[in-house]
Amino acid sequence: MSTESTQSTQSSELPPVAPEVLAEAVENLTARLRKKLDAAIESCAAGAAREADGSVTIRFGEDALVTLRPGPAGTVTEAGQATCSCLLAPRCLHRAAALGAAPLADAAPPPAPAEQPEPEAPTQSEPAESSGPAPALTEAQLGAAAALWHAGAEALAAGVTAGGAVVQAELLRAAHTARLAGLPRAEAAALRVVRGLRAARERRATQRLGALTGAFRELLHTAGMLASGAADPALTGTARRAYAPGGSLHVHGLCREPVLSATGYGGVVTHLLAADGARYSVSDVRPGGLARARGAGSASVALGGATLDHAGLARGGLRIVGATVSAEGRLGAGRGVRATPLRGTLWTEQPAAPLFARPAAEAVAELPADPEGAESALLGCDVTVVGAAGEHLLVREARPGAPLLRLLPAHPDPELPHTANLRRIAAYPGLQLRVLGRPDLDRAATLRPLAVGPVPGAPYTLRLPEEWLGRADLGYDRLQGIHFPPQADAPGTVPTAEGLGPDPLADSPLWRVRRLLETGVAGGRRAVAEAARGTAPLASFGPLRRAGLTAAAELSAALAAEADRRPRNAFGRLTDPSPDGYAWAWLAAATHLAAAERSLVAASWATMPNGATPTER
Repeated sequence: MSTESTQSTQSSELPPVAPEVLAEAVENLTARLRKKLDAAIESCAAGAAREADGSVTIRFGEDALVTLRPGPAGTVTEAGQATCSCLLAPRCLHRAAALGAAPLADAAPPPAPAEQPEPEAPTQSEPAESSGPAPALTEAQLGAAAALWHAGAEALAAGVTAGGAVVQAELLRAAHTARLAGLPRAEAAALRVVRGLRAARERRATQRLGALTGAFRELLHTAGMLASGAADPALTGTARRAYAPGGSLHVHGLCREPVLSATGYGGVVTHLLAADGARYSVSDVRPGGLARARGAGSASVALGGATLDHAGLARGGLRIVGATVSAEGRLGAGRGVRATPLRGTLWTEQPAAPLFARPAAEAVAELPADPEGAESALLGCDVTVVGAAGEHLLVREARPGAPLLRLLPAHPDPELPHTANLRRIAAYPGLQLRVLGRPDLDRAATLRPLAVGPVPGAPYTLRLPEEWLGRADLGYDRLQGIHFPPQADAPGTVPTAEGLGPDPLADSPLWRVRRLLETGVAGGRRAVAEAARGTAPLASFGPLRRAGLTAAAELSAALAAEADRRPRNAFGRLTDPSPDGYAWAWLAAATHLAAAERSLVAASWATMPNGATPTER
């Protein structure tokens, strides 16, 4: 059995383990046992068995039996819930290996919307307490951030190849300290890195090296800025979603979207819009994975006694009295919230119409710099279908000089209808569509559509049922032949893919910087140093300078030089073993690359390459 299949089987049997429990188990091992930990984790898969009482046992030979007894939530959250029968327990290799093989548990989720307490309104004599971060960091937070920076720098210097259970445990220990100090954003970044390291070492098909590179960038940026003491206090994050009074609201549905997480959560989020253009959402996400994501689309909305399901809310609306709203626009359901249904509105009416009234390039250019805020933004545009091109559906925005856009499934899981719907649309070149989706900021001119509808007044467009109110949710509604016009009515002139020019990201010399950064993530500091020794600096970074990317060239050269800087004394011992200098050089290059690629992505939405125009079919 391969490592990948072994780990997959193992993870399905073992209960999730709280990060701090695993970190403590590894910390208690001797140096000799730590060297054996990775091999022990790989070898304990076949011995896992679930018992009738809900516990899981893992046998190591004839003399050692590890028992994991998860709590009521199904998670091992205390050291006493993991025991071993050997004489060295609890400081034994068997127990640490079993915990290391189990999936990492998420932090305790916030209460479900129905359980959110109703915020009390501030009084004149006692001002409302701010739900945001403190204006200055405490000594504990500065210390926790510094420890997390050091653990992250060590993990980056090790890379995937040497980032085994011991390195991961150091990150988990620092992440737990960050949580106790009130730095939830830094903790979350560290957990993403650990999960990424695990997935890369197990060679999971879903793991992308680029995603792990981004996780390292977020971790080092957050921890480094916090440790400096001069960071924006918003970098601390919020441990729980704070709901504040929102008054009375009238909101109308835009669409609903399935939600799937890598940690087994599934559900739905329904996107809403108020009359003033403010965005809101109602979510229902719980453990259950794909099955729950599929069923939640028609589940009841738990909000102020509203008699609607998510399908009805996506095409309807709500009048809410005493609303509670999080900073992200998520609606809660405190005791004082009351909601009554409203008549649904078409996308051609207020408040949705302005979403489709301006070029998509303008909307992309105005996205917030914060990656989390940008990834949650929605934009709308009218397009004409060109056809399929590999995994993409090519469309042309319906405005003069518009570029070709690439549509990709918002959720590629074949059990959800996103992919099937886009394939059916691709069979109708010339079809005019109104699309609402989320821009993919890692790809040139790429949109991940959540819903589509007919273009007003267009002769060759979708023909949706009246009860769908002019839109189809691609994650739940399945488009059929009856929803399309006869192909005989297709226009004689349609856009072609002739104007699909080079991908500005893939064809830019910036790929050299990306490869250098990813080499460091995969092979660690030593791999970057060896890669730099193989060629002259001019050969490696000359194309960047010739393309005018001087800063990228300088930062890459500095990273390569720092990776190879290992000063030693007369006895061959390192005089500066700290990975800080290397981590800062890597972070500088990674931050510059992210900004440069973001600029290229924004530019790819703005103009049509090669002056392409519609041609005769």
